[in-house]
Amino acid sequence: PVGLDHGEGIILGTHHEKGAFTFWSYAIGLPLPSSAILSWKFCHVLHKVLRDGHPNVLQDCQRYRSNIRETGDLWGHLHDRYGQLVSIYTRLLLTKISFHAKHPEFPPGLEVSDEVLEKTAGTDVNNIFQLTVELFDYLDCELRLSESVFRQLNTSMAISQMSAVQCRLAPLIQVIQDCSHLYHYAVKLMFKLHSSPSPPPLQAVFLSPFSSLKNFFKKASDMLYFKRLIQIPRLPESPPNFLRASALAEHVKPVVVIPEEAPEDEEPENLIEISTASTTEPQVTSDVFEQTFGPPNGIRDDRDAQIESLKKEVDMLRAEMEKIKLEAQRYITQLKAQVNSLEGEVEEQRKQKQKALVDNEQLRDELEKLQRVKQDSDRSQRLCAEAEKKASATEIRYTKLKEKHSELINTHAELLRKGTLPSARQGPTNADTAKQLTVTQQSQEEVARVKEQLAFQVEQVKREAEMKLEDQSVQMEQLRQELDARRDELDQAQRSLSHAKQAGAELNAQVEALHAEKEVLRRSVSEKECELLSTRGLIEEKELQLSQEADKATREIRELQGRLLEKSNQEQNLQQKLLDEQFGILQETVREAEDILRDAVAKLDDPLHVRCTSSPDYLLSRAQAALESTDALENGHAQYVASMADAAGLVGALALFAHLTADTIVNGSATSHLAPTDHADRLMETCRDCGQRSLDYLGELKDKQTLGHAELGDVRRALRGVLQLAQELRPKSLDIKQEELGDMVEKEMASTSEAIEDAVRRIEEMMSQARNKSSGVKLEVNERFSSFQAIRLLVTTSTNLQKEIVESGRGAATTQEFYAKNSRWTEGLISASKAVGWGATQLVESADRVVLHTGKYEELIVCSHEIAASTAQLVAASKV
Repeated sequence: PVGLDHGEGIILGTHHEKGAFTFWSYAIGLPLPSSAILSWKFCHVLHKVLRDGHPNVLQDCQRYRSNIRETGDLWGHLHDRYGQLVSIYTRLLLTKISFHAKHPEFPPGLEVSDEVLEKTAGTDVNNIFQLTVELFDYLDCELRLSESVFRQLNTSMAISQMSAVQCRLAPLIQVIQDCSHLYHYAVKLMFKLHSSPSPPPLQAVFLSPFSSLKNFFKKASDMLYFKRLIQIPRLPESPPNFLRASALAEHVKPVVVIPEEAPEDEEPENLIEISTASTTEPQVTSDVFEQTFGPPNGIRDDRDAQIESLKKEVDMLRAEMEKIKLEAQRYITQLKAQVNSLEGEVEEQRKQKQKALVDNEQLRDELEKLQRVKQDSDRSQRLCAEAEKKASATEIRYTKLKEKHSELINTHAELLRKGTLPSARQGPTNADTAKQLTVTQQSQEEVARVKEQLAFQVEQVKREAEMKLEDQSVQMEQLRQELDARRDELDQAQRSLSHAKQAGAELNAQVEALHAEKEVLRRSVSEKECELLSTRGLIEEKELQLSQEADKATREIRELQGRLLEKSNQEQNLQQKLLDEQFGILQETVREAEDILRDAVAKLDDPLHVRCTSSPDYLLSRAQAALESTDALENGHAQYVASMADAAGLVGALALFAHLTADTIVNGSATSHLAPTDHADRLMETCRDCGQRSLDYLGELKDKQTLGHAELGDVRRALRGVLQLAQELRPKSLDIKQEELGDMVEKEMASTSEAIEDAVRRIEEMMSQARNKSSGVKLEVNERFSSFQAIRLLVTTSTNLQKEIVESGRGAATTQEFYAKNSRWTEGLISASKAVGWGATQLVESADRVVLHTGKYEELIVCSHEIAASTAQLVAASKV
């Protein structure tokens, strides 16, 4: 492909010159008709100059449109792979020049703002439609070139990094830049067209270039060559819906990004190949070893310093050689360019000289023709003079014959007057006279006929001579004019030929001077090559030394590498062992936590746990602590996933979580024993669900595959459910003002006493009925219900004790003030009295169902335990 430095140099030259005159002066002399690859590269450079050059480049390119068209037509008729691409590329360049010349608001780089686009399109629908069609034609030329390039590249060539493939792909960078802007402007104008009252049917027309451009961008973005040179935008999966005006806001302008420092395609080839791979790798390994274990014996060897100094010298020599080579190549390139330009000028002068010689030959041929025409005219004049002489001779003969004829007539008349001659002599005389008359008549007729013929011939000759003279005079006049013009042209050609000879002599002198300068440069290059050869010998000696030192260092480094590898293996084994131990500790902790949680879940269905009770406040504190422990557990889990060598945080958080969650489940079960049936069932189910969710989470921690994805969301939701139910079960007295606590206590104690009295009454009724109908074991069971009297006595005693406490402790304060001062004791008393009243009611109902054979004895046992626990709670709450 075209070198990056060459293209940038030409573009900078156009800005410096403010035009492309110098570029075209060199481009005209290029042998484009003889090389398709050279024509392809010329089109690429012209495209770059049009895009990034000075704005006046467009005007200069307008003058050479015919040259571009001739090049494209020439290669379009030939069956050449590059030739077909050149033909398509020239059509694209001509379309580009025509479009930007017609619309100067669009620069050749196609970067304009939306305001400029709106101003250029205007408000007339016809103008917008025309501009949209021209943009589509422009975009179609760009896409046709890209399709032709990809069509010529097969899959293997497209993946490889061959220079031939890059030569074809390089111009597509400018095509991608143009297409991104053209697509954006086309979308804008299409939305503007469809906003008119009668939009033209262009939706279907837009689909073809959209799909082609999308495929082009996709293919180009998948190729490694474009990935390092340009960032290609992605088009949407479907074209915009122009019938929906809001779709314009969803349109995103495709932006092409060119890296600031693009990698160079062509790098100068080193004159001397120096392989440093064998020394670089051991040195890097040695550096790693020394960084790990330090230098041997704590002292740096002198050989390392020598090696580093030799490497520095080699790098300096290599840099100097590269610099010398670059300068020589640059100078040779400049000289070649100058020689090519001079040869082009010499060739132009040679063409002009050949043209002048051809014109001179043509003038000579025309001069010979004029001379021949002049000779023909002289010959015609001589023939005319001879004809005139013949006519005069004929006139003389005619005059003589006429005189003789008149003489004969006179003689004959005299003879007729002399009739007195003798008859003998008269006979012969008449006969002679008759003969003479006959001869005279014949002569007279012949003379008349000859005279007529001569007169006709003379007249005809005169007419022909006059016509020829007229034609010859006209031709002579024309030939004189042409001769004068040819003489002027010949003089001018001779003058131009003399100038060309002078210019040729000057060019020959310049060429000779350049050849001499080239010879001097060749000699200097040979001297530099000699210096390089001597430097190569020195470098080879240094390399030999370096190789010997490197071999020795390599052996030492291999031994050290073996030790390092052994230690690294040991470290890896220890690391793996540490990971296994940490995972084993985690699994033991998980199993222990599962046992704790299973034991807590099992207590939900344990009949022995029925006697255990707990308050909603304590359950609330336990559930809150368990919920807070999930945060520490989540942090420990994240730390372990990030670094599996340390499981301490996760193990500690897991143990705390298991104990707090199990405590929450156990206390939830105990709290449900004092809660209403509906709340108790819900609390039991929530605690069971919390235990199951926790066990599921622990099960995920036991598998390495699911360890990283384990989440606490379900566990937290279950704990929040326990918190919510505990909050609902808290005594409502907490919401009562402290001034109302005293009245509340008295009311609750009174209602509890009434409930106990009612229960005792119902029990006595059932016992009286049971005595009449039962005997034996049933009677013994029924008699046991007399313990209810003791419960009533206990409640009465607790009430009295509570009153004594209030009287002894309130002092000068009122009962309500005492209750408000000791609000927590008061709340406990209220809760205990409610529990006793509820337990008594449940016990009576259970006993009623047992007597009626509709209930179970187990329910009666549970209610007995419940009333016993509630009574104990009331006794404890009555104390201060």
